[in-house]
Amino acid sequence: MYRQRLTIDTRGRGTYEITRQVQQVVERSEVAEGLCHVFIHHTSASLIVCENADPTVRRDLETYAARLAPDGDPSYIHDAEGPDDMAAHLRSILTLTSLTVPVASRQCDLGIWQGIFLWEHRTSPHRRRITITVVGDEGEPD
Repeated sequence: MYRQRLTIDTRGRGTYEITRQVQQVVERSEVAEGLCHVFIHHTSASLIVCENADPTVRRDLETYAARLAPDGDPSYIHDAEGPDDMAAHLRSILTLTSLTVPVASRQCDLGIWQGIFLWEHRTSPHRRRITITVVGDEGEPD
Protein backbone atom coordinates (compact mmCIF):
# COMPACT_ATOMS: atom_id res chain seq x y z
CA MET A 1 0.00 0.00 0.00
CA TYR A 2 1.16 3.52 -0.81
CA ARG A 3 -0.46 6.73 0.42
CA GLN A 4 0.18 10.36 -0.44
CA ARG A 5 -1.61 13.62 0.28
CA LEU A 6 -2.06 16.40 -2.25
CA THR A 7 -3.00 20.02 -1.68
CA ILE A 8 -4.90 21.71 -4.49
CA ASP A 9 -5.48 25.47 -4.45
CA THR A 10 -8.68 26.44 -6.24
CA ARG A 11 -9.65 29.84 -7.61
CA GLY A 12 -13.31 29.31 -6.70
CA ARG A 13 -16.21 27.38 -8.15
CA GLY A 14 -15.38 25.13 -11.05
CA THR A 15 -13.59 21.94 -12.05
CA TYR A 16 -9.86 21.37 -11.72
CA GLU A 17 -8.29 18.42 -13.50
CA ILE A 18 -6.03 16.41 -11.18
CA THR A 19 -5.47 13.37 -13.43
CA ARG A 20 -1.76 14.12 -13.86
CA GLN A 21 -1.16 14.50 -10.11
CA VAL A 22 -3.03 11.27 -9.35
CA GLN A 23 -1.11 9.45 -12.08
CA GLN A 24 2.19 10.65 -10.60
CA VAL A 25 1.22 9.15 -7.24
CA VAL A 26 0.34 5.84 -8.93
CA GLU A 27 3.74 5.81 -10.64
CA ARG A 28 5.56 6.52 -7.34
CA SER A 29 3.62 3.70 -5.67
CA GLU A 30 5.21 1.12 -8.00
CA VAL A 31 1.87 -0.78 -7.99
CA ALA A 32 1.59 -2.56 -11.32
CA GLU A 33 -1.99 -3.87 -10.97
CA GLY A 34 -4.52 -2.80 -8.35
CA LEU A 35 -6.70 0.10 -7.26
CA CYS A 36 -6.21 3.80 -6.74
CA HIS A 37 -8.52 5.40 -4.18
CA VAL A 38 -8.85 9.20 -4.16
CA PHE A 39 -10.53 10.93 -1.19
CA ILE A 40 -11.22 14.65 -0.63
CA HIS A 41 -11.29 15.85 2.99
CA HIS A 42 -14.02 18.48 2.59
CA THR A 43 -17.81 18.87 2.62
CA SER A 44 -18.07 21.64 0.05
CA ALA A 45 -15.99 20.16 -2.80
CA SER A 46 -16.11 16.80 -4.51
CA LEU A 47 -14.43 14.48 -6.99
CA ILE A 48 -15.70 13.39 -10.39
CA VAL A 49 -14.58 11.34 -13.36
CA CYS A 50 -15.62 13.40 -16.34
CA GLU A 51 -15.04 14.18 -20.00
CA ASN A 52 -11.57 15.72 -20.27
CA ALA A 53 -11.54 16.85 -23.91
CA ASP A 54 -14.43 19.31 -24.19
CA PRO A 55 -14.70 21.87 -21.36
CA THR A 56 -18.31 22.66 -22.28
CA VAL A 57 -19.29 19.39 -20.58
CA ARG A 58 -18.05 20.77 -17.26
CA ARG A 59 -19.69 24.15 -17.88
CA ASP A 60 -22.98 22.33 -18.45
CA LEU A 61 -22.43 20.45 -15.17
CA GLU A 62 -22.15 23.82 -13.40
CA THR A 63 -25.38 25.00 -15.03
CA TYR A 64 -27.18 21.83 -13.96
CA ALA A 65 -25.80 22.00 -10.40
CA ALA A 66 -26.96 25.63 -10.13
CA ARG A 67 -30.50 24.47 -10.86
CA LEU A 68 -30.33 21.59 -8.37
CA ALA A 69 -28.70 23.54 -5.56
CA PRO A 70 -28.93 27.30 -6.15
CA ASP A 71 -26.91 29.75 -4.09
CA GLY A 72 -28.90 31.75 -1.53
CA ASP A 73 -32.10 29.69 -1.72
CA PRO A 74 -34.38 31.25 0.94
CA SER A 75 -35.36 27.77 2.17
CA TYR A 76 -31.79 27.12 3.41
CA ILE A 77 -31.18 27.62 7.12
CA HIS A 78 -27.43 26.98 7.01
CA ASP A 79 -25.66 30.04 5.61
CA ALA A 80 -22.83 30.54 8.14
CA GLU A 81 -20.25 31.23 5.43
CA GLY A 82 -22.40 33.05 2.90
CA PRO A 83 -25.07 32.38 0.27
CA ASP A 84 -23.02 29.63 -1.45
CA ASP A 85 -22.47 27.69 1.80
CA MET A 86 -25.45 25.30 1.84
CA ALA A 87 -25.50 25.00 -1.94
CA ALA A 88 -21.86 23.82 -1.82
CA HIS A 89 -22.71 21.18 0.79
CA LEU A 90 -25.66 19.95 -1.28
CA ARG A 91 -23.55 19.73 -4.45
CA SER A 92 -20.90 17.76 -2.59
CA ILE A 93 -23.48 15.32 -1.23
CA LEU A 94 -25.01 14.83 -4.69
CA THR A 95 -21.62 13.99 -6.19
CA LEU A 96 -18.72 12.06 -4.60
CA THR A 97 -16.09 12.60 -1.93
CA SER A 98 -14.10 9.57 -3.10
CA LEU A 99 -13.31 7.68 -6.30
CA THR A 100 -11.73 4.32 -6.99
CA VAL A 101 -9.92 3.81 -10.30
CA PRO A 102 -8.30 0.57 -11.51
CA VAL A 103 -4.53 0.50 -11.93
CA ALA A 104 -3.12 -1.47 -14.87
CA SER A 105 0.47 -1.45 -16.09
CA ARG A 106 1.40 1.15 -13.45
CA GLN A 107 -1.18 3.62 -14.85
CA CYS A 108 -4.67 4.78 -13.91
CA ASP A 109 -6.82 2.70 -16.25
CA LEU A 110 -9.13 5.49 -17.40
CA GLY A 111 -11.10 5.63 -20.62
CA ILE A 112 -9.74 7.70 -23.49
CA TRP A 113 -11.89 10.76 -22.69
CA GLN A 114 -11.95 10.39 -18.90
CA GLY A 115 -10.18 12.65 -16.44
CA ILE A 116 -10.22 12.96 -12.66
CA PHE A 117 -11.42 16.35 -11.44
CA LEU A 118 -11.76 18.18 -8.16
CA TRP A 119 -15.07 20.02 -8.32
CA GLU A 120 -14.96 23.14 -6.18
CA HIS A 121 -18.45 24.15 -5.08
CA ARG A 122 -17.57 27.35 -3.17
CA THR A 123 -17.34 30.65 -5.04
CA SER A 124 -14.18 31.80 -3.25
CA PRO A 125 -10.69 30.23 -3.47
CA HIS A 126 -9.91 27.33 -1.15
CA ARG A 127 -7.01 25.03 -0.35
CA ARG A 128 -8.26 21.43 -0.71
CA ARG A 129 -6.65 18.34 0.81
CA ILE A 130 -6.82 15.03 -1.07
CA THR A 131 -5.49 11.64 0.03
CA ILE A 132 -4.55 9.10 -2.64
CA THR A 133 -4.11 5.46 -1.61
CA VAL A 134 -2.81 2.88 -4.07
CA VAL A 135 -3.03 -0.83 -3.30
CA GLY A 136 -2.18 -3.88 -5.34
CA ASP A 137 0.55 -6.04 -6.79
CA GLU A 138 3.97 -4.42 -7.14
CA GLY A 139 5.16 -7.12 -9.52
CA GLU A 140 5.75 -6.74 -13.22
CA PRO A 141 2.69 -5.49 -15.13
CA ASP A 142 0.90 -7.92 -17.46
